[in-house]
Amino acid sequence: MTDTFQGLDADGVERSFTLDDFKGKTTVLYFYPKDNTSGCTREACDFRDSMNRITPKATVVGVSPDSVKSHASFRQKQGLNFVLLSDPDHALAEKFGAWGEKTMCGKKSFGIIRSTFILDAEGTIVKEWRKVKVAGHVDEILNFL
Repeated sequence: MTDTFQGLDADGVERSFTLDDFKGKTTVLYFYPKDNTSGCTREACDFRDSMNRITPKATVVGVSPDSVKSHASFRQKQGLNFVLLSDPDHALAEKFGAWGEKTMCGKKSFGIIRSTFILDAEGTIVKEWRKVKVAGHVDEILNFL
């Protein structure tokens, strides 16, 4: 795949990624709606706090439409220890079917549908969760891995 996406590396430096960058290792690719919101913060911190159990099995990559600047602030504030990708035009989210119509408080809008995908070393989706509930989700991922 040749699509390029902007994101942060481990040092908070903006750089470009392609999906091919994640081949050769198992990857947990999770899509979340917005930095610094309660559910998204809880989910990110669950990943952060479980990295010692995840790292031997997979690499974690979080994706949202937020800017690289927002990701840098979120990453620093929460002490996140994994890559965050900025997908402002939601191209990556669309590719994975994680962008679509949502209803919140009776209002319909388009946005990120909280989703997680496990990609094998070849980049093939081997497991997916759609409309993720944050509580206990990281444990579900670890049980699968």
